[in-house]
Amino acid sequence: MATAKKTTKKRATTARKRVVKKAAAKKSPARTEDTLDVYNAKRDFTKTAEPAGRAKKTGKQLQFVIQKHAASHLHFDFRLELDGVMKSWAVPKGPSYDPTVKRLAMQVEDHPIEYNEFEGTIPKGQYGGGTVMIWDRGTYEAESGDGVDAVRDGYKRGDLKITMHGERMQGSWVLVRTRRDPKGRAQWLLIKHRDHLAMAGADIVAAVQTSVVSGRTMEEIAKGDRVWNSNRR
Repeated sequence: MATAKKTTKKRATTARKRVVKKAAAKKSPARTEDTLDVYNAKRDFTKTAEPAGRAKKTGKQLQFVIQKHAASHLHFDFRLELDGVMKSWAVPKGPSYDPTVKRLAMQVEDHPIEYNEFEGTIPKGQYGGGTVMIWDRGTYEAESGDGVDAVRDGYKRGDLKITMHGERMQGSWVLVRTRRDPKGRAQWLLIKHRDHLAMAGADIVAAVQTSVVSGRTMEEIAKGDRVWNSNRR
């Protein structure tokens, strides 16, 4: 009888441990190293000054950065910090303060948070070769005010409503996932919400053509001496 009781107690303890382990797994975000595999695979860090894809603890405030990028096609890289990396989208026409304008945003590989600081030139022939400008940066939060869990939930659902606190990007915005292209890449739309900062017909991309960090134009940055190399694959 004593042996049977011990066996039953042991099974119950094991079952509880399994439940706790499963619950912890659901709450824990995916490992940062895994989400940066694609970023790392495209770069040879023995040859490039770009930051390696390593985990970085998220601060109290979530960061964002928008980098104007003159690669094979001019576009804007829209990046939001989440779970230790920068979730990234390529926005061909850049953001618009007009709520009736829906900007295509193609999701690309996650980037390390350190990438937020880069402004300079990636040599032609290298992955993403071209001039990069820090067009805007700052912090952001869930529009609901419910913290990073709300951001994570909105991202997973493909309906990410955020409030941005940048020098140029301010107020309420939404990223809406629409479909995947033939290559399997997620397509989203970047849209300005109808708040007090919305402006019909406004074209902030055309109006503001300088770096928020250095004040330089794309042409002036291209003449600079900061160059990154990467391994195109």
